[in-house]
Amino acid sequence: MSSRAKVYITLITVFGWGLIGTHLLQWESHSSVRFACYCAIGLLTAGLRVALPAITGTLSVTFLLILFGILELTLPETLAAACAITALQSVCNARDKPRLVQVLFNVATVGIATIATDYAYTQAPVRGPELVVRLLSSAILFYVLNTGLVSAVIAVTEDKPFGMVWKESYLWSFPYYFIGAAVAGLMSVVNRYVGWQTALLVIPVVYLIYRSYGLYLGKLEDERVHADEMAALHLRTIEALALAIEAKDHTTHDHLERVQVYAVEIGHEMGMRAEELEALRAASLLHDIGKLAVPEHIVSKPGQLTQEEFEKMKIHPAVGAEILERVQFPYPVAPIVKCHHERWDGGGYPEGLSGDSIPLGARILSAVDWFDSLASGRHFRRGIPLSKAIEEVRQEAGAALDPGVVEILTRRYPELERKAQARQEKVQLSTDLKITRGDAPAAGFEQSEPSGDASAHNADFLESIAAARQEVQALFELAQDLGNSLSLDETLSVLAVRLRRMIPCAAIAIYIRRESVLVPEYVTGEDFRLFSSLEIPMGQGLSGWVAENRKPIINGNPSVEPGYLNDPGKFSKLRSALAVPLEGLGGLLGVLALYQAEKDAFTRDHLRILLAISSKVALSIENALRFRQAEDSATVDYLTSLPNARALFQHLDAELARSRRSGQPVAILVCDLDGFKQVNDRFGHLEGNKLLRAVARGLKEACREYDYVARMGGDEFVLVLPGIAAGMIEARGSKFLSIAVDAGREICGADILGMSIGAAMFPQNGSDAEELLAEADRRMYEQKRSRKLREAAATQAWQSPTPSAVQ
Repeated sequence: MSSRAKVYITLITVFGWGLIGTHLLQWESHSSVRFACYCAIGLLTAGLRVALPAITGTLSVTFLLILFGILELTLPETLAAACAITALQSVCNARDKPRLVQVLFNVATVGIATIATDYAYTQAPVRGPELVVRLLSSAILFYVLNTGLVSAVIAVTEDKPFGMVWKESYLWSFPYYFIGAAVAGLMSVVNRYVGWQTALLVIPVVYLIYRSYGLYLGKLEDERVHADEMAALHLRTIEALALAIEAKDHTTHDHLERVQVYAVEIGHEMGMRAEELEALRAASLLHDIGKLAVPEHIVSKPGQLTQEEFEKMKIHPAVGAEILERVQFPYPVAPIVKCHHERWDGGGYPEGLSGDSIPLGARILSAVDWFDSLASGRHFRRGIPLSKAIEEVRQEAGAALDPGVVEILTRRYPELERKAQARQEKVQLSTDLKITRGDAPAAGFEQSEPSGDASAHNADFLESIAAARQEVQALFELAQDLGNSLSLDETLSVLAVRLRRMIPCAAIAIYIRRESVLVPEYVTGEDFRLFSSLEIPMGQGLSGWVAENRKPIINGNPSVEPGYLNDPGKFSKLRSALAVPLEGLGGLLGVLALYQAEKDAFTRDHLRILLAISSKVALSIENALRFRQAEDSATVDYLTSLPNARALFQHLDAELARSRRSGQPVAILVCDLDGFKQVNDRFGHLEGNKLLRAVARGLKEACREYDYVARMGGDEFVLVLPGIAAGMIEARGSKFLSIAVDAGREICGADILGMSIGAAMFPQNGSDAEELLAEADRRMYEQKRSRKLREAAATQAWQSPTPSAVQ
């Protein structure tokens, strides 16, 4: 508890008990028997609380007794009864045993409210219509003080706004204080006419009414619970239908839940009524139920639809509305589903509605579904980031989508996405389940092999023997070929040629694992450009599943491979895939996948062949990858990924030979970073390495494709620029200098880095690589020396006093 809360509780408790003690010391009683009876009644009814229909809170009868005491008893008697009843309620009605400070605070707040109400009531004359006004005013004062003091302690304890606490916890009970005032006044009138002894006979009748009311409310509560259970069952039925759509459409349940959260929140902000929101909630889950009437090959097509296919697809809103009309929802779901593909400008379907003639729920659902389909992606393209998706949605405002809905979606989509993420539940139907039990259907199986005579069987037998011999020979040749080369490209090319002879296929793709992603290392055949562009995360799609689970797949669907570009016009017509994992000595290496245009084109024999060679293939690819890595490490600088000195000399010799044949000049630039030692000394070697990588990247980006950038070692870089004129070298050198300066500012935050550059031209300044590099190196050091002399002279001039200063 905060110190502010402790101070508040202490002040109220001390002040309240001070007032209570002061007034109790002035004890006055007109009838001790009457006081004892009223006090006993109050204590006996302290645990009674009146429940109210459709209200989560309950009312205590204590207020009624306190107000009646103010009318009939003296202030000390009323105060004593109120404090006793409140203390008993604090102990008996609490879920956990209350602390003493809680009981003292509760009694103090009731005491303050009782004393103030009594003083307010006794200020005016007793007779006339003012009695009613004074009674109602006293009830309001008691309500304000009692609820206000408790709301304040909740606010300071839980650090919430006072107004919010009071509104949520006590505002609903305000009208019932008027009813209590009226009942107390009526009881006072009866008491005065028939005497308080006779009035006590009414108590059993009141208790009977209270019990009957409790039984009635219990029955209402049972009916409410039953209605809630039916509503929950109704909602679960809707979700089951939504899962049926998911099994057909291959969308995710996350998409449906996200659309529902977005749509309902936007509908609530746009002032939709409760039944309209329920309709929108159901329509968000069921808006694509009409796709059950669309052929699956159209629904799951990984690309653009033909005109005929689109005409078939356009029936799904109308069919969905017809299906849902038979459900007889208690709210208008069917119109929303029917119109969710209408456009704001009237260019939609099925009825071509426009503007406000489209149901509001349909306009909301259209915008939300549009946005989520862009962000979530489909089987023919990847999803895009939310920020880009919302920009595309904004471009459709006033054309396809309602501008008002788009404005709310643009403003609230980060908040709505957080709510959707918090509510998402992973639900997936077992559509890929394999059932191994069960006899043949009543109609039997289709014959896969035609029946024939004995000679046909003998011919098949002989063909099987010949095929087995050919298979053994092909496997033997493949094993020999795979071991003949350490070149990865050559190894994979030979593998593809040999595989085509053993297993007919339209395309072959070999994916290599790069951390958590499969990248195509070699692709040949139909749609090779498409498969070459894929990057498949582990566990996703067909090949990702094979890699993650290290199990093969036969006759899988190639269209489930993730990342079919962002262009819906590019999709694969291949319908079957055979994929096996490639496991080397170091673990999973990648996936070998074969594709075919026909559905179910591969057989168990094809899988058997692939499994037989997969270990040999994996070992050959692993050796080739290691050889490539060794080659790269011998010619590539590990830090900057630029060619190293060894590769530079090889390239420079080849470039000079080419220049001798063509007669074109070649410029060699030796660049050395100035101030790099200070970077290492001040910022550490890790920052120095980062700086070298930044400079290397900048030099590479500033050069042409056929220029050559290498790292000689340390902070020295060499650039080979073929076909460049001598007059252009100075401009290029200035550009390279600015790259070094900018890199120093970005990483070190100061102008600490420079660059000295020496240039040599072939054939003017040397006839071979060593002479040219030596000349360029000499000129670079001359420039570095000149710069240091200039800096020293400038420093000395700045430190020397001027003649005017001497005077």
